[in-house]
Parts: sequence; C-alpha cells; structure tokens
Amino acid sequence: MVNIGVRRVEDALVAKHPGLETYAACQSGAFMKGTGTFILGAAGLIAVQKVIQRKLPYPLQWSLLISIVASSVGSYAVTRWESQKCSDLWLLLETGKIPDRSPPELPKPEESKGPVKTKYGDVID
Repeated sequence: MVNIGVRRVEDALVAKHPGLETYAACQSGAFMKGTGTFILGAAGLIAVQKVIQRKLPYPLQWSLLISIVASSVGSYAVTRWESQKCSDLWLLLETGKIPDRSPPELPKPEESKGPVKTKYGDVID
C-alpha cells in the first residue's frame, strides 16, 4: 500500500497507476515549497519594511498586511508552478508522452482581395 497524506491507497489502484507514489511525493514537495515561500517571504518583507520604517514611519499593521499579502501571492505562484510540473510528471508516467504546454498558433488573417461592398452600398478598401 502507498500512503498519500494520511490515507492509504489500495494495492489495486497502485498497480493500475505505477507513478502514483512519485506523483504524491512531487505534490508534497510542491506544497512544502509553497509553505516555505510564504514563511521566508513574509519574514523577509517584514525585515525590509523595518528598515524602510526608519525613513518613512507607518503603522505595524500595514507592514504586516503588505508582507502577508505579498508572500501569499508569491506562495501561490510557486505552488502553482511546482504543481504544474507534478501534473506534467504524472502525464509522462501514465502516457509516456511529455505534454505540450506551448500556446496554440493563431490563424493568420486573410489578405484583402480588393474592395468589398457592404449591405448599405458602401465600398470598403
């Protein structure tokens, strides 16, 4: 059996998806990186704002608010980025193919073939 968090996964499911344990470990790492980013980001921003408060005094509550909001955004970005890499790993383990994350090509606009007449009789070049 494989443990995913506090849940145990049945052997039949693990046999069907051999990359499950690797994926679970990857996701766990992604969440830990996000948590670490939040903690270190908040501590770092508070320290930077302590230095800034010597020149431009403002209340501590604003310092905490700015630090928590900014580190939350950073933590979300890191967790999302790392989770996307785990999803790609899962697809690679399941299908054997690397997923294509490139943006789709937009169709090229057609070139004009001369003047066009509108339903009102106007001519558009």
